[in-house]
Amino acid sequence: MNIPDLHQPALAQALQQALDNKTKPLGSLGRIEALALRIGLILGTTQPVLREPQMLVCAADHGLAARGVSAYPSDVTWQMVENFLAGGAAVSVLARQHGIGLTVVDCGVNHDFAPRQGLRVRKVAHGTADALTGPAMAAASCAQAIHHGRELVRELPGNALLLGEMGIGNTSAASLLLARLAGLDVAEVTGAGTGLDADAVQRKIGVLREVLARHAGATAPLDALAALGGLEIATLVGAVQQAAVERRVIVVDGFIASAAVLVAAKLQPAVLQRCVFAHRSGERGHALMLAHLRAEPLLDLGLRLGEGSGAALAWPLLVSACALLREMASFESAGVSRSDGQTTEA
Repeated sequence: MNIPDLHQPALAQALQQALDNKTKPLGSLGRIEALALRIGLILGTTQPVLREPQMLVCAADHGLAARGVSAYPSDVTWQMVENFLAGGAAVSVLARQHGIGLTVVDCGVNHDFAPRQGLRVRKVAHGTADALTGPAMAAASCAQAIHHGRELVRELPGNALLLGEMGIGNTSAASLLLARLAGLDVAEVTGAGTGLDADAVQRKIGVLREVLARHAGATAPLDALAALGGLEIATLVGAVQQAAVERRVIVVDGFIASAAVLVAAKLQPAVLQRCVFAHRSGERGHALMLAHLRAEPLLDLGLRLGEGSGAALAWPLLVSACALLREMASFESAGVSRSDGQTTEA
């Protein structure tokens, strides 16, 4: 899948000039100006409009959860999927509040759901295998999950995709992928996840260190994803790839969603040009993940819920950035004096 570079000097210059000519001191809207410029470049216009935003929450179970790497049992994965569909989860509330379409995907939950609106079943398996005893996924299963992610995005309307996930044990998968693909020590990138105490975190680090040793040869991005990752992460990799090809704005949530972007970026670096990173998670490895991706998040609120909740909370900033770029008056149109004392007539 070819994801072209978005290097557009003429458009970038036009966007910067439009921002600089708004009725404000130069650069006074801070990072909102950089956000507006990025969205304009992604959508290819100086008048960007975000249409029909879509939140894709991918859910799957992890065989490694049996090793005690999470404070919650694996049944919470399917129970939270039901909560999403019933409208009771944080991401459900936020999606309703901001008019974001919510699609929940069963990528590999160890439970069979009754069909209903808002649920897409793209189950590759009833969870991954225990990565301590073998690859989490076969290469073919990993490829199938990526393909599902691409297909799902093709079916969704709009020009913005928000990434969400659910899966007990998936902070472990994200830590493993970051350690392997960024060359970091696993102890540096492993945190409490769903709420482990200090002793349990140390046990978790020990398990993850053994997993990395077990799969020492899985160094290429897709090999690492199959050996260490989750079906929901693989599905999100495909979703990111397809959204990038379609030049949708990709709003990245926290640690696990960023792990999917990390894999996609190792395969095609240009995907990062389409990404807006919503927040810096309270999960220990996320700051290191963002640093590796050279990403500056919009928010830093100590969030560590996942689900896409941080992406939904950041969404109004994107809407405001576009509105300011489109609707804020220029010095010329408003007849306002510039900083050099000159006044331009409307």
